[in-house]
Amino acid sequence: MHKKALPTVVAAAALAVLTAAPAFAADTAAQVTVKIELGHTETVKESAGVSFRCPVNQVLTGRAHSGDENGNTTYYCSSISINDQPVTVGISSWSPPQKESTSRFAAPIGEVLTGRRHQGDENGPTEYRHAPLTWQGRPVQLISRTWSGWMKENRHSFTTGATQVLTGRQHTGDENGDTRYLYATVTIEN
Repeated sequence: MHKKALPTVVAAAALAVLTAAPAFAADTAAQVTVKIELGHTETVKESAGVSFRCPVNQVLTGRAHSGDENGNTTYYCSSISINDQPVTVGISSWSPPQKESTSRFAAPIGEVLTGRRHQGDENGPTEYRHAPLTWQGRPVQLISRTWSGWMKENRHSFTTGATQVLTGRQHTGDENGDTRYLYATVTIEN
């Protein structure tokens, strides 16, 4: 009777290992790899009223400015992929205009910046284009939204980290005033 119990225990242990293996494999398969690659860079005159938009399926990942309102602004647009499959940028819309010198814009939760327009000096209007993201028909998550530190508008350059995108911006004063950026990390729910 003792000899029959041992094979039963061994068989039960082997069965437990086999049923645990698929769970481990599923956890490994569920890991995602996010890649953000710079795709398009464009420099425009800040005060010219240019409606800048990233190309199709690209999002803002950086901005730089030098000088006053007649100086140049450079926009950095990037494409996103998850597990080597492209992320789709949804239908975008413009935010309501804000006076640049007191502006603060944060895209709705789950949306990213895809464009910006500004006209005139610090008293002129600024608007932001924002859109949702999807991957294989599923909404992309933008987590850990964080404000950057303040930097001088008239001589700065800001780009997000390796898996991050821009989701907002705040500015106070004229070109000698301060600017900061809201950014978030791209991920997908498992």
